[in-house]
Amino acid sequence: MSRKRVNAICKSFPGAEVSDPWGGGGHDAWKIGGKMFACIGATMPGVSVKTESIEMAEMLIAAGIGARAPYFHRSWINLPFNTPGDELRHRLAASYRLVRSGLSKKMQSSLPPFD
Repeated sequence: MSRKRVNAICKSFPGAEVSDPWGGGGHDAWKIGGKMFACIGATMPGVSVKTESIEMAEMLIAAGIGARAPYFHRSWINLPFNTPGDELRHRLAASYRLVRSGLSKKMQSSLPPFD
């Protein structure tokens, strides 16, 4: 996994946009409807993604899939750059779906469908 690979996956999600909300360069924060679903930091290798709960994040950390994502809520995990491709795509899509489902119904209806 690399920044380029993560960005290519996130870019393929309908309505996803990237920004550097903290300025200064180095962060790729992927958002849907203004809400972040994935973030590549300036210094920590890997990508941070949202999970459905603190318990899910703890389970994924215990299974060795990810690590605690510093500076984020405990429901977020950091996937290392050596995460297998299928797992990476699954976790990014799950985070995207989770954040997308929390948007207003009006915002959700304005987005292209996502399988």
